[in-house]
Amino acid sequence: MVCALGAAVCFGTATVLQAMAARAASGGGGGEAALLLRALRQWRYLAGLGLDGLGFVFQIAALRSLPIYTVGAALASSLAVTAVVAARLLRVRLSRTEWVAVGVVCAGLAMLGLASGTEGDESGPGWLPWAMLGTAAAVLALGLAGRWLPERGRAAVLGLAAGFGFGVVEVAVRLIDSLAVPGLLADPSLYALLLGGGAAFLALTAALQRGSVTAATAGMVIGETVWPAVVGVVWLGDGTRQGWAWVAVLGFAVAVAGALTLARFGDAPE
Repeated sequence: MVCALGAAVCFGTATVLQAMAARAASGGGGGEAALLLRALRQWRYLAGLGLDGLGFVFQIAALRSLPIYTVGAALASSLAVTAVVAARLLRVRLSRTEWVAVGVVCAGLAMLGLASGTEGDESGPGWLPWAMLGTAAAVLALGLAGRWLPERGRAAVLGLAAGFGFGVVEVAVRLIDSLAVPGLLADPSLYALLLGGGAAFLALTAALQRGSVTAATAGMVIGETVWPAVVGVVWLGDGTRQGWAWVAVLGFAVAVAGALTLARFGDAPE
């Protein structure tokens, strides 16, 4: 659980830096790939990527020992970290409701920590890695086509796509059985992980620049938590402590609801 919370701290801090860099890179033509290249020239975006890399290491460690639903809810709590960072470093004032939402997220995570069991030991059906690879490819296609999406709902769609990409990463980490090179290179889960992560970053960058960051962040939270949790429970054997299933469900719902309340803190001040 410490690793999952460490990942949330890294991702939450990176969100503010990346949103500011995406807005600064918004001038100029070209499509989503050009936007990403311009963002990569911003030091804030590079610093955010560094924190994302560290958070990813923590995320992998957490996914190898905890159920996906616990890690997903912990990652969604990165919005609470973003809110606190914005309040302290960017002088953004939090309302009483927003401070309550931060507490709600923490309460939900505490419930999950008490109720979650160990990671499941099932490998899932044979088609699951290929399904993850196909989902990652769909996220990439949607991210590249972001500029042609209808303006209304564009940010939410791209944010949801980014969440699906990050969800692919969560599931793919669990599907990789061995790090031995010959078998690893032949495992579609590895390519799903790489493609899903890259496609998610592309879609999120486009969402942050091309529409409401609140809608984009809310879509991302939903995409990276709900369906990976279902995959973990249904096909990978994730469970809870005996008799604590209801606590886990309630904690998951509470943590995600608090994160959605704080979704506007993906935005950066002018």
